[in-house]
Amino acid sequence: MLVNRLLVTIVLVPIGMAIIVYGKLPLILTIAIIVALAGWEYVKLLRIAGHHPSMGLVPVAAALFVLMRGYDGFTSAPWLISLLLLISMSWHLLDYEKGRDQAGSDFNITIGGALYLGWIGAYLISLRDLPEGKWWFLVVMPAVWLADSGAYFIGSRFGKHKLSPRLSPRKSWEGYLAGIVAGTLAGAFFAALWRIGAGPESAIIPWRGAVIGFVVAILTPLGDLGESMFKRQVGVKDSSHLIPGMGGVFDRIDSWLWGGVIGYYLIVWFF
Repeated sequence: MLVNRLLVTIVLVPIGMAIIVYGKLPLILTIAIIVALAGWEYVKLLRIAGHHPSMGLVPVAAALFVLMRGYDGFTSAPWLISLLLLISMSWHLLDYEKGRDQAGSDFNITIGGALYLGWIGAYLISLRDLPEGKWWFLVVMPAVWLADSGAYFIGSRFGKHKLSPRLSPRKSWEGYLAGIVAGTLAGAFFAALWRIGAGPESAIIPWRGAVIGFVVAILTPLGDLGESMFKRQVGVKDSSHLIPGMGGVFDRIDSWLWGGVIGYYLIVWFF
């Protein structure tokens, strides 16, 4: 499994970096496809538990949130959310009429999935669209990724005190603390590195990178635990097997979702 992970990483990292650096339509489409696939996995997971969220609405709405965020920022949000609510209610009313007694609960699951994956996922676009967004993106997300990696490697080797026994029995406090250190150092390192390209007048400086890395490393594991909650509820290990050795798309982006929105507001509000 580790070999598969390394091979997939070697292939995907250069492609991902090129898309992030270029931005624009390739990035928008890539993230839209990613959240749509995660939405498909989300629906399949919840259907295992006996729920019946809409397989059409969740992936499509999630992707549409990303596409419209890329098109006009937050301008389209009111009508897009309103449309999602009305169409979802109509869909599940019909489902109830056809005999689905739990259609009210299904409506809530459909809305929750579309908003969580689409609305929150679209902050990856908002982060990239900030002034100096290319560099900020390449500070925030590597901090998330390296915090995850640090937590995994230290936790698997030295972890003894369970962080969340029910949600994720393998996670430990030792790994969590290692992730915070790794995320903080990664944020500072990449801020210093990208400042070379951004220029001496850039707002991106190492201490700000360290702060961002520290905060996202503390909070983004909640995204990982949140996805684990769905999997534990239905009794599966991975959201799918789309990515060799890594499980599903939802498995990969669970902490990215939190990193994008948290990083965006940290930069907008404080830097």
